Amino acid sequence: MDTSRRDFLILGSKMFVMTSVAASAFEHVLAGTPEAAATYNTADHWWAMVIDIEKCVGSGHCVKACKLENGVIDEPYYFRTWVERYHVDPLDMDHPKVDSPNGGIDGFPETYPDATTTGKTFFVPKLCNHCVDSPCTQVCPVGATFRTNDGVVLIDKDYCLGCRYCVQACPYGCRYIDPRTNTADKCTLCYHRITKGLQPACCETCPTGARQLADLKNPKDPVHEFLRTHQIQVLKPQMATGAKIYYSGLDGSVR
Repeated sequence: MDTSRRDFLILGSKMFVMTSVAASAFEHVLAGTPEAAATYNTADHWWAMVIDIEKCVGSGHCVKACKLENGVIDEPYYFRTWVERYHVDPLDMDHPKVDSPNGGIDGFPETYPDATTTGKTFFVPKLCNHCVDSPCTQVCPVGATFRTNDGVVLIDKDYCLGCRYCVQACPYGCRYIDPRTNTADKCTLCYHRITKGLQPACCETCPTGARQLADLKNPKDPVHEFLRTHQIQVLKPQMATGAKIYYSGLDGSVR
């Protein structure tokens, strides 16, 4: 056998092994997806969320419901969603004062610390933005972080190495390593609920309806009218991640 043919066969064998390993590593994209209703078809949906800042009162109900529904570790600083309070002084709009005591889970004091009578105070709920071009999925070395066909970014805990690459890559600070499992964790839009026709826990418990789940593929979803009639923004638009958490009434001082 000549050298060129032998090298070609060796290269082919290596490529076959690499392809088999890659295929095995990504089987979870289907196998690891939470159980859905029998009639649920991922191709029929494209999930997002709309948050109306003017309606948010900082009650913290969403944070508490998320922790209870998803078994988030009951310790400070671990949240799948949290609420931040901003106080913007018109004389210094580039430096808003921001606080989020225990993620806002118990609400907020009536006044912002050291706040003056000038300016405005408002609340900004934050969570995973379920990006179309998510940095977290790009840096995960084993594909444990992946996007479903209906647009939700999930984590397969069976494959996650706990390497923290995704935590570092996320520009929204929405990921953390769960110390109980040493794997990455974050908001899933309550995927186990929405695939059964239910609302995410945070939306269901919001007392003012500030959070609304949106199915962008459903022409009858009220979100389309809302998006047409309101000024919509996303966090950190310069990152070009294709974020799908849409904010209405978001102040320009929010980062």
